[in-house]
Amino acid sequence: MDALELLVNRRSASRLAEPAPAGEALENILRAGMRAPDHGTLQPWRFIIVEKEGRERLSQLLAQAANADGLDEKAIEKATQSPFRAPMMITVVAHCEAHPKVPRWEQVVSAGCAVMAMQMAALAQGFNGIWRSGPWTEHQQVREAFGCREQDAIVGFLYLGTPQLKSSTTVLPPDTRHFVSYF
Repeated sequence: MDALELLVNRRSASRLAEPAPAGEALENILRAGMRAPDHGTLQPWRFIIVEKEGRERLSQLLAQAANADGLDEKAIEKATQSPFRAPMMITVVAHCEAHPKVPRWEQVVSAGCAVMAMQMAALAQGFNGIWRSGPWTEHQQVREAFGCREQDAIVGFLYLGTPQLKSSTTVLPPDTRHFVSYF
């Protein structure tokens, strides 16, 4: 797939099955993330792969966090099942450092760009994914489990696997006129 076609037709896939990327395919995904824009060459990201028994550990962590927050049964069940939406997740943490020229927000954006690059690399190799965020990215128990310091941010969970459904709909080109102006 050509790079431009890949970018202008990008779609997330929420139904993901085995196999997950492994070996060279996974290494390509991680290297793509490492090529995100990076002012000051700070490499302000950390990638934590959650697969196999790690999904069960994350499930238990989310169940404990949901219980601690007093969520209802339905929300607890949803939290418990979320790591099993795909055979692999990559938790992306913006690993932020104080820097005189690179503000924290820019480091967080850089880590977000890494997620996009990784999803595109997965798609280019026949896999797909979906980038999810939500309240777990801010939850103290989850942040601690992923080694976040106070200044760090979980920018999302990239679920990866093989798409179960082939998209039959064509992505319509957006009308950019509503989003673009010239200075």
